[in-house]
Amino acid sequence: MATNRARVKSVEESIRDTEEPDHQLKKNLSALDLTVFGVGVIIGTGIFVLTGEVAKTDSGPAVAISFVIAGIVCGLAALCYAEFASTVPVAGSAYTFSYATMGELVAWIIGWDLVLELALGAATVAVGWSGYLNQLLGDLGIPLPTSIAGEEANFNIPAMFIVAVMTAVLILGIKLSSRVTSVIVAIKVAIVLMVIGVGIFYVKAANYTPFIPPAQPSETGSGLTAPLIQTLFGFAPSTFGVGGILAGAAIVFFAFIGFDIVATAAEETNDPKRDLPRGIIGSLVICTVLYVAVSLVVVGMQEYTELSTSAPLADAFRSVGLPFFSGLISVGALAGLTSVVMILMLGQSRVLFAMSRDHLLPPTLGAVHPKYGTPYKITIITGIVVAVLAGLIPLSTLAELVNIGTLFAFVLVSYAVIRLRKTRPDLHRSFRVPLVPLLPWLSILASLYLMLNLPGETWLRFGIWMVLGVVVYFLYGRRNSRFSVKGAAERKAAGQQAGGER
Repeated sequence: MATNRARVKSVEESIRDTEEPDHQLKKNLSALDLTVFGVGVIIGTGIFVLTGEVAKTDSGPAVAISFVIAGIVCGLAALCYAEFASTVPVAGSAYTFSYATMGELVAWIIGWDLVLELALGAATVAVGWSGYLNQLLGDLGIPLPTSIAGEEANFNIPAMFIVAVMTAVLILGIKLSSRVTSVIVAIKVAIVLMVIGVGIFYVKAANYTPFIPPAQPSETGSGLTAPLIQTLFGFAPSTFGVGGILAGAAIVFFAFIGFDIVATAAEETNDPKRDLPRGIIGSLVICTVLYVAVSLVVVGMQEYTELSTSAPLADAFRSVGLPFFSGLISVGALAGLTSVVMILMLGQSRVLFAMSRDHLLPPTLGAVHPKYGTPYKITIITGIVVAVLAGLIPLSTLAELVNIGTLFAFVLVSYAVIRLRKTRPDLHRSFRVPLVPLLPWLSILASLYLMLNLPGETWLRFGIWMVLGVVVYFLYGRRNSRFSVKGAAERKAAGQQAGGER
């Protein structure tokens, strides 16, 4: 049973909830489907943009090491997600894991926090999709007006269009979503492999020297625009050198965001105890290898000081006389962003679905479509919110909120693994994080370090968002949650029994 005082929902209760007829999702996903989802959401603009930006301004040719470090940090968190997802195979990811270990308030906070990563992330990526589409149309001689397309648009029609299409795909079923993702992922992975396979013949060894350029002082701003680690400890990150590699890792880390979304599909997986760890870890390993290979090829094709910070892959191919490939790379970027939008919205709808099933949001919103087996009401609401954000609001200043929201989730999930090992050692764990509590603590410290590298203004916005979430919880969530309803029913029954005895 759940503990009402702490409002901790037991693992057994969470699993029982998945069997409710009105809130039962169809199980259609395999380990391959989950891996494709993971690759689909991880490979986005990061591989097409961040490689050049970080090589030119932070790491030099050693950007490949930055990718390796970021991949290791994500790998530590991925191990924690894999243990939890296989032990508690329930929709909701970090929200559900927190409910089972730290109670309702923390679960609500992480659910509220995931809106930053998922809904805001999907809107931001949809705006990027609009920009790439207009760039591609411009290459064909038919650009759209910048007032309705691209990052400066007043009313971003292509961004709203792609959100609407992906919403429809998500409603029509998780298997269809998986098939659509498979096609898109095949396209963009093929283009990434093409970049590696063709580009390797144009690599010049001289471009790798010096592999780690000498360290230089970094210009990082002041006050709220400076990294929090600089404001708190006076530690100013450097460019190039070892410090530049670490600073670069903090940036390219965000190219890995998304593997955790695989855990939100736990309830729709045929064999979650086996397939979820494979999907989470497999997608992360594949993407890390591709990122490292692409970064080595790009800095080998063009000297790092000359790399483009907006379209490094396309520009590198132009620099060696292969302009045709730059168009293909734009197609790959467009395909990449399409799947990212869909899978971020998938993750958001599953988190909100889990919260509505627990009555922290209105329970009617969590109804499952009788034919398609998807939470269609929540999906439609998610689609509307993301479309409005993408179509009307400039998101460039809010993009870093996506990053801090994700890292905060990593911290809580890593801690939750340690806590559940102590409180429920009896649970069967088909996948276990090795070296507990060492590896989870390393994951926590690494995530906190990356959070400290974000600007103070990002922390301020994050704090305001969290305070707003706590207010909403006490105004609605706490009063209407299953714990409150159950407690009221128990008190009423006890009162009736006492009255009968008198």
